Amino acid sequence: MPDVQSLVNDFLNQLKKRKIEGSQATAKQTAELLRSFISQHRVPYTNQAGALIDAVRTVGEQLIAANPVEVAVGNIVRRVLHIIREEDLSLATDAIAGMGLSAASDDEDDVERDDHPGLSAVAVAAAARSTLRPPSLQTLLEDVPDSAAIPQASSSGGDSEGKSRSVDKSSRGRKLKHDVIEAINELIQDIATCHEQIAEQAVEHIHQNEVILTLGSSRTVLEFLCAAKEKKRSFRVFVAEGAPRYQGHLLAKELVARGLQTTVITDSAVFAMISRVNMVIVGAHAVMANGGVIAPVGLNMVALAAQRHAVPFVVLAGSHKLCPLYPHNPEVLLNELRSPSELLDFGEFSDCMDYGSGSGSSLLHVINPTFDYVPPKLVSLFITDTGGHNSSYMYRLIADYYSADDLVVKGRHVTRC
Repeated sequence: MPDVQSLVNDFLNQLKKRKIEGSQATAKQTAELLRSFISQHRVPYTNQAGALIDAVRTVGEQLIAANPVEVAVGNIVRRVLHIIREEDLSLATDAIAGMGLSAASDDEDDVERDDHPGLSAVAVAAAARSTLRPPSLQTLLEDVPDSAAIPQASSSGGDSEGKSRSVDKSSRGRKLKHDVIEAINELIQDIATCHEQIAEQAVEHIHQNEVILTLGSSRTVLEFLCAAKEKKRSFRVFVAEGAPRYQGHLLAKELVARGLQTTVITDSAVFAMISRVNMVIVGAHAVMANGGVIAPVGLNMVALAAQRHAVPFVVLAGSHKLCPLYPHNPEVLLNELRSPSELLDFGEFSDCMDYGSGSGSSLLHVINPTFDYVPPKLVSLFITDTGGHNSSYMYRLIADYYSADDLVVKGRHVTRC
């Protein structure tokens, strides 16, 4: 098995050099790396979940710093931290249920905490509170199997009791890691299949003889449109080319290869063509907790045109793109400036140099941002792998995937991208 630190270093280099394209690939590789890290990390006998959380947070801070533009890295790190907390709480609940505990005295609580040092105090306290609460509607609807009780330690003798406790501590550590790794495997599977789960909903939103507008290139949008075509829906697609990278040209070729009627338009023609459109369907780089969208540059213009003509603006995004951060300051949103060579050839800059000043500084400056911010009021509907949601509901959906404690990085609460 390769050294986990070498795997971390290799992944850090790929992030810094921008060698990983796309949020899905980044999220999947981040989850796989954290799975390998957890499987090889040795946890202590006491406070196992806390030690594992600290280790994962340390690695996660390095990954986020390597490429802060790719929000999916931080999303997966926080998802894994949430998984560890949930599995720790589940083990604590099973331990309390197995011992037949109820609301007992403080002395009895102290005894139980001594008997189960591998479980975090926070998890034991939360589990005790959960036993006194009625189940929520979501819990009743979910198909959760009955948990097996944790066997009690034998009290036949001092030596045998000590050995059994030691074995019990070790087994609990292995149980925690096993459950966390299984949950991460499910997360990786969800990331890999999010396109299919979103595409299954296409027939509910795309109807006969409609005109759909999109911008740039998105695999999620491609699979969504093709899924509607496979359900015998006949519609036409307008693709804005997405300058300066012109990713829309690639999407148009793939749509035509799948048999869809496609029209390529310039980005500046969006407002002129929007009156002919029934729906705008686009992908996203990230979805913020307030329902705002970080998307490829140009989509804010499309969203404004759609609002002006009362055209539904629909955003497709997998759950790994749901970010728990709030963009309180839109002018400093996380963005990235790409190379000016995408707009102008380097040879053209020679005619724009100020040779008279003697400094040779250029009078021409090129700004080539990667992303736009689309405020939640411009989004009509989000379609994720869990269904369709309004922008006002996104913060509640995101709350199911993240813990509030995991938004703190190096003692500073993160509230913006």
